[in-house]
Amino acid sequence: MIERKLKEVINGRLFTGKAIILIGARQVGKTTLLKELTGEMNNVLWLNGDEMETRNLLQEVSVEKFRSLIGSRRIMVVDEAQRIENIGLKMKLITDQLSEVQLILTGSSSLDLANRINEPLTGRKWEYTMFPLSFGEMAAHTSTFEELKHLPIRLVYGYYPDAVTHPGDEREILQQITESYLYKDILEWEHIRKSDKLVALLKSLAFQVGSEVSLNELARQVELDKNTVEKYLQLLEQTQVIFRLSSFSRNLRNELKNSRKIYFYDNGIRNALISDFKDVSMRGDIGALWENWMISELIKKRHYDRRFVNRYFWRTTGQQEVDYIEEADGRLTAYEFKWNSQKKAKLSQTFAKAYPDTDFIVVNRDNFYTLLA
Repeated sequence: MIERKLKEVINGRLFTGKAIILIGARQVGKTTLLKELTGEMNNVLWLNGDEMETRNLLQEVSVEKFRSLIGSRRIMVVDEAQRIENIGLKMKLITDQLSEVQLILTGSSSLDLANRINEPLTGRKWEYTMFPLSFGEMAAHTSTFEELKHLPIRLVYGYYPDAVTHPGDEREILQQITESYLYKDILEWEHIRKSDKLVALLKSLAFQVGSEVSLNELARQVELDKNTVEKYLQLLEQTQVIFRLSSFSRNLRNELKNSRKIYFYDNGIRNALISDFKDVSMRGDIGALWENWMISELIKKRHYDRRFVNRYFWRTTGQQEVDYIEEADGRLTAYEFKWNSQKKAKLSQTFAKAYPDTDFIVVNRDNFYTLLA
């Protein structure tokens, strides 16, 4: 069993008087984590929001009905809780009236779960995001040396647990995930009928990883209006498929102020969308793969370490740029990602003069692990 970073974090939050909400894309291991966490406990009630029986059971509730349903159990887990109508108000009953019961909710995205839970459970919850496996988790499972050897594989096939634990079957597994799970919640919740347009949008984004994207250009490519494209992007973000970086701008007139880059949380999903699983030695997009992988790994590490940062990229109209910027406690750290360790990089003098106290790190395949261990 691969130990997940959130296991210790969530274990430390049990029975502290608040609900625990675990958000993450389908197939990243949320249920597996909770089953491992509660595996030795006999007093757990498991409910699955994907099942009609559960949704019917929780359609009409009261404190008395919850008492009868939970009985002597100390933990109640509601998997895929976003499928249950008015879930936030129903769970508020438990946190307020059955304080001895630890409530745990999981959702395949923040899409509906956040909307239905945040207001009723304000001040009554701990919320965490679970991602595909991380370099740090795998290095702890085997060794840093072993995971370094697997780097070319991870850049191509990513870190979805099923793909990692079934070497040789990665292509089929990733294709099944992209075809069966990736769009499921978006299509169901938002009643989207143009699934072919959603797929076309994702493919277009996959080809533009690491580059600035234009809503107008995306709309033209997939033959949708600009507002619909923006809505789809928001849904894809909320379902933990993609994330975007906005441009950093404080001092300079020629800084790009309203630009964005879009990345994927998992390289394997990105490559499955464009059906390209070539080895890294044969790829013309290795720079983009490396940048996408490193930024997503840094996001995972910061979240699991509970270190909260703002994230940006920086570019001027004269094409000076910084790949990635983190802002924490008023201090900036600028990153340049170079797959080829022989390539030199230095911080833009324009940026350095405008933001003189910035830390600068060049990340390549020979030193990256020191940031992720």
